[in-house]
Amino acid sequence: MVDGWRMIFGHENYTAENVRCDGCKGGGRLADKECKARPCAVEKGVESCACCDEFICDKVRHLLGSREGMLTFMHHKMSSVTQEEYDLCARQFADSMPNLIKVLVSVGKLPPWALED
Repeated sequence: MVDGWRMIFGHENYTAENVRCDGCKGGGRLADKECKARPCAVEKGVESCACCDEFICDKVRHLLGSREGMLTFMHHKMSSVTQEEYDLCARQFADSMPNLIKVLVSVGKLPPWALED
């Protein structure tokens, strides 16, 4: 995954050892030492950034993406990327959107029909 991040996104600071993150709700491992989302979520006491009145802010904007958005964003690099490489390093961003939509619906920021395919 880290090799894919370097190839596709140009990330140089991540290693297999430091990429694990326990998420905003946890107090454990933090993949990005410069992360602004976790301290903010902890300070505000929100279960998810989606629950925050300031969502979508600049602290999380770069972490959001859909499959279509990721492919569009990476189009200039995609000719040399295999599906396996995409699956290892980019799909996690794209696949997180359905969960985010569920949270947004559960806190009343989106209507229930947003969960329909």
